[in-house]
Amino acid sequence: MIREAEVLVIGGGPAGLCAAAAAASLGARVLVCERDYVPGGQLVKQTHKFFGSEKQYAGDRGIHIGKRLVENAMADPNIEILTEATVLGIYEDGIVTVLHDNRHLKICPQKTIVTTGASEKFLAFPGNDLPGIYGAGAVQTLMNVAGVKPAERVLMVGAGNIGLIVSYQLMQAGVEVAGVIEAAPKIGGYLVHASKIRRAGVPIRTGYTVKEAHGDGKLEGVTICRLDEKWRQIPGTEEEIACDTLCLAVGLTPLTELCWQAGCEMAFVRELSGHVPLVNEDLETTVSGIYAAGDVSGIEEASSAMVEGRLAGYAAAESLGHEPERARELKEMAAAELSELRSGPTGARILAGLTKASGLLASKKGGQAVC
Repeated sequence: MIREAEVLVIGGGPAGLCAAAAAASLGARVLVCERDYVPGGQLVKQTHKFFGSEKQYAGDRGIHIGKRLVENAMADPNIEILTEATVLGIYEDGIVTVLHDNRHLKICPQKTIVTTGASEKFLAFPGNDLPGIYGAGAVQTLMNVAGVKPAERVLMVGAGNIGLIVSYQLMQAGVEVAGVIEAAPKIGGYLVHASKIRRAGVPIRTGYTVKEAHGDGKLEGVTICRLDEKWRQIPGTEEEIACDTLCLAVGLTPLTELCWQAGCEMAFVRELSGHVPLVNEDLETTVSGIYAAGDVSGIEEASSAMVEGRLAGYAAAESLGHEPERARELKEMAAAELSELRSGPTGARILAGLTKASGLLASKKGGQAVC
């Protein structure tokens, strides 16, 4: 038996929940598939306050934003959410297969919005398989979701927003932060985050990397060293730092496996942090009826992911004939909001990546997905 859906949203994180709410607000019937046991994505573990404007929930903590998005979606009669529902594939005939409640479901959506988010990058160095080496997202989950103190003394690798925020949250949990090292010549995160941990006495050292991790059956310490202007390790600059945990916050990469399988035209765009699906102004991929929003189409802040989700949701509903005039107005407002979010210095890289992707899209031809 094949189940039909007007709009299928794959991923119940900030982009997916906003996409579902946007499409449903115009009258579309939406089905959300979330592989975790609770929707909310990264928001369920983000205890820090958001920046931006009131429209992007400025001043609210991520956990509260996530709770609000989930409650609104669950209260909407046009939205159904399946949790612990892992999407296995998107096929040429438009069928989407899902593993849910130990059953293999087949869904034929009229429109599909992929909001699968991103995965953490890792580093290659001797000893990187020792117990005690985590990605920053895993540490955040242990602390803020499971309520587990993940370490006694930790060294953070990466001075972007994630590394700085998680360092501060570790200190709040009673963990000693030995320091933050960053391979780049300058801090990549917001100054406000860096200042908080510096005031607490935590050093942030740029131009450093991990040379080796060591320990007997578990992490006991790390050797770090300086890098030259060509990112090469400088002999003789090695330092030993004792720690029981190494936390890696070295970036994210889009989770695009379903886009590849669906036949979307893909491109490696460094500014967007990896291979991404090429999308038009409505965030529709080169496969008709399949949209991509949030980190799956380029790594940005959660605020941008939520707005992209709304844009994709409005576009999907509009393409189904739901309130086209209002949909166009709402799309224009969402596009303007994205431009505002990307207008600062931190948005220059994203804009460069989007420009590059847009140029590549102009030379590509799309496919067609039908049930």
